[in-house]
Amino acid sequence: QVLLQESGGGLVQAGGSLRLSCVASGSGFSHNGMAWYRQAPGKQRELVASISLTSGRTNYPDSVKGRFTISRDNAKNTVYLQMNSLKPEDTAVYYCNAGEADYGGKYHPDYWGQGTQVTVSS
Repeated sequence: QVLLQESGGGLVQAGGSLRLSCVASGSGFSHNGMAWYRQAPGKQRELVASISLTSGRTNYPDSVKGRFTISRDNAKNTVYLQMNSLKPEDTAVYYCNAGEADYGGKYHPDYWGQGTQVTVSS
């Protein structure tokens, strides 16, 4: 069993910043990677950042590269997503995920958090 608890969502104006946090707990948490996904209304869920908990290697899609930063605190089983220069199109429910980051940099999702709403106003 793995429990992922997200926090930090909210309403922000375009150009602003938010920081999301996700704390992992449970006896089943032995994953080597964590990630953030988002899902906007009417759209598919998409990966916005992943990190290897062992190497610290990160990956981002072009849509957020240079604006979003994922980081981790292994001692606290916590992963963060710093989001800067937010745009209205970043509006979505953001989900934390615990999974596996392979040697090729690809992320394989497993457990999901319940999500936190991020709304960016224009």
